[in-house]
Formats: sequence, C-alpha cells, structure tokens
Amino acid sequence: MQVFVIAMVVLVLFGTLIDVIHKRSAKYFFQHRQVVRSRATRRVGGGELVAAAAETIVVTGLAAGEFCNPWRRISHLLLMYGFLLYVLTTAVLVFAYPTAASPAPAIVPELWHLGALLVCLGGYWFWLLLRVDVAAEGHSRFALVRADMFIVSLLASATSALVWSGFQTAGNALWAGVFFALYILASTVLFGSVPWSKFAHMFYKPAAAFQRRIEQANGYRRNLPAPADRPATFGSARRAPHHY
Repeated sequence: MQVFVIAMVVLVLFGTLIDVIHKRSAKYFFQHRQVVRSRATRRVGGGELVAAAAETIVVTGLAAGEFCNPWRRISHLLLMYGFLLYVLTTAVLVFAYPTAASPAPAIVPELWHLGALLVCLGGYWFWLLLRVDVAAEGHSRFALVRADMFIVSLLASATSALVWSGFQTAGNALWAGVFFALYILASTVLFGSVPWSKFAHMFYKPAAAFQRRIEQANGYRRNLPAPADRPATFGSARRAPHHY
C-alpha cells in the first residue's frame, strides 16, 4: 500500500505536468502576467500581495467564494474537505500505522470514514441534483462525458472504500476482497487520469484567482464588453425584452 500511494502521487505530478504542457497553461499564464504588468496603472506593494494571497486562500480556497449558487458552494465544500480528509487520513494510516502490530488511534479511521462520507454526500448531491445539464436542460443523470471522469472516479473510490470497510468489519472476506479490488481500481483511475479529467483544475483555480486580485489592485482592465445591467457606451440604452 505504501508503494501504491507513492505511485498515485507520482501519477498526479506527472499527469499535471502533461496537462500543463499539452494545454500550454503555464505559457499562457506567464504571457498574460507580462501583459498585465505592462498595462498596470500602479505598482502593487508587498503588503497588498500578502493581503491578496490571504484573501485568495480564505475566500477562493477555504470558502469556495467563486460559487454564486449557495447549494453548489455547499456541495463543493463537502467534496473538498471530505477529499482532503480522506486522502490525508489514508496517508497517515498507510505510512504511520502500516501493520496490525501498530494500530492507529481510533480517531484516525473514524476521520477516514468521515472524509469518505463527506465525499459521497457532496458528490452524489452534485451528480444527481446540481449539474447544470441535468438540472436545467433535462439530460439524463447517467450520461457521461470526459469531464465527468474526476467526479465519477472519486465517488467510485469513496463508495467502494466504505463498502469494503463494512464487509471487512462484518468479517466477510470474499466481498471485502471484491470491493477492495474495486477501491484500488477506482483510485488508480482517479489519480491516473489527471491529463483527461478536471483533477488538475484544482491547481489552476487558486493561481487564476490570485492573478485576478492582483489585476484589480494594479489597475489593469480587461477588454470585456459592458455589463448587461448597464447601457453600452454606444447606441441606445437597454430596454426590457418584448415577448411576441
């Protein structure tokens, strides 16, 4: 299991690197940063950089402030904190308490179960009720696209982990072995599919949010059209839509 966990970490690092190279995300980010610096109207001080970083961590990272829909935000927070708890306690159990001769404190496996349950709660809530194409467009809840690979494999990993734990506690070795194999398979897909899923997205979002705050602080203005709730700078003012 220690070798397996290390292999999953390597897959995530390698997959993220492939994703960055393939999508040229880093190249675009640094090019845009140079444009922002050249068009800035003021220099951002060290204190403002620290404040922007802290705001990014708290608002975007810890509170998921980019979500306007409160239910989507709650679902995301359940998934995020559940996933972190699930992964961290797995690492603690595998590396700090690898054998039956050194049993883990009772709180550690309880937190592992709690993390998996939070993942299932937030994930199934999102999958069944909150996805835009399902909730607004009436598509089938079971229609899969490549972008769904992350959430599906994460749910499969957490669900099979909980079922495996249940059968193991009940002493059913056969079904415990079956669901342990499914758990390993789902986890391998989760961490091995980074270049094709949205896994790497979690690394980009904080950097993009921090960059937006720097742009607001240094006076850079994006070339975007006027907001819909204001009259445009040319032509007549907006009018309420007519329904014929």
